[in-house]
Amino acid sequence: MLLMLAEPGIPLERATAFRRSIAGAESNVAAGLARLGHPVRWLGRVGDDPAGRAVLAQLRADGVDTSYATTDPAAPTGLLLRDSHPARAIDVQYHRTGSAASLLAPDELTPEVLGGAGTVHLTGITPMLSDSAHHATLRLFELAHEAGAAVSFDPNVRLKLGTPARWREVVGPLLERADLVLAGEDELELLGVPGPPRLLAAGARTVVVKHRDKSASCHTREASWRQPPFRVPVTDPVGAGDAFAAGFLSGVLRAEPYEVCLREAAAVAALVVQCATDTDGLPDRAGLDRALAAFTGGAETVHR
Repeated sequence: MLLMLAEPGIPLERATAFRRSIAGAESNVAAGLARLGHPVRWLGRVGDDPAGRAVLAQLRADGVDTSYATTDPAAPTGLLLRDSHPARAIDVQYHRTGSAASLLAPDELTPEVLGGAGTVHLTGITPMLSDSAHHATLRLFELAHEAGAAVSFDPNVRLKLGTPARWREVVGPLLERADLVLAGEDELELLGVPGPPRLLAAGARTVVVKHRDKSASCHTREASWRQPPFRVPVTDPVGAGDAFAAGFLSGVLRAEPYEVCLREAAAVAALVVQCATDTDGLPDRAGLDRALAAFTGGAETVHR
């Protein structure tokens, strides 16, 4: 989606100045992984309009392959309006009913779109956009398993898209089909999942839980690890979960131990919440290494 972000600290209904950026859970993760040096392909739909061209241009600027993105001449690009406060509730308005993204359909997804992919990451937002997007998500799960690609899934619950009951109906079953689950503690409760053991028994290889105290834990059938948050001044908390996912997946893709994956995930999230948009704080590899050195070893915080 195109993001129009109100000037910091001004309530949405009072804002007169907005900053243009892009947003969307999967695209945030794609940008984060690309900046960290991984080859990334983005599958999605935008309108044939200035907003859609801006979204694709930004993804390409971050190094994301958009060659399989669809441009729809008959439907608009989705729009997100929100304000930005470090210590007050943030108002978010989604304008994506009938958008190009909501018209995603299973027949648009063929085995070729996953050619060479080792991991497929998606969130619960996509299947909640429409019935056709739900069926497309199921098709993507099938294609990933046929291709031997691991599926990473973040429910990313947004109650403006549906009631808790609807989320349990549509997204709940997908948790048990993923290889890696990244979910908030509150999301698992809302979706009726009592904890990681159920998902591990269902077939997940790894379950990561983001806890209410901002710590995170990683669970496999053999062991568990826990990572406290890195305490930083928060400018805007939106985008922290996607940043966490990008950092964790980066570690997994490099075959790092899970304790390293958790530490890097926490660091990427800590960098993103210090910036206003969802993507401004996403680091490259050198930036992440410097941040980790400062967070964990008391290294010099000024890069001279």
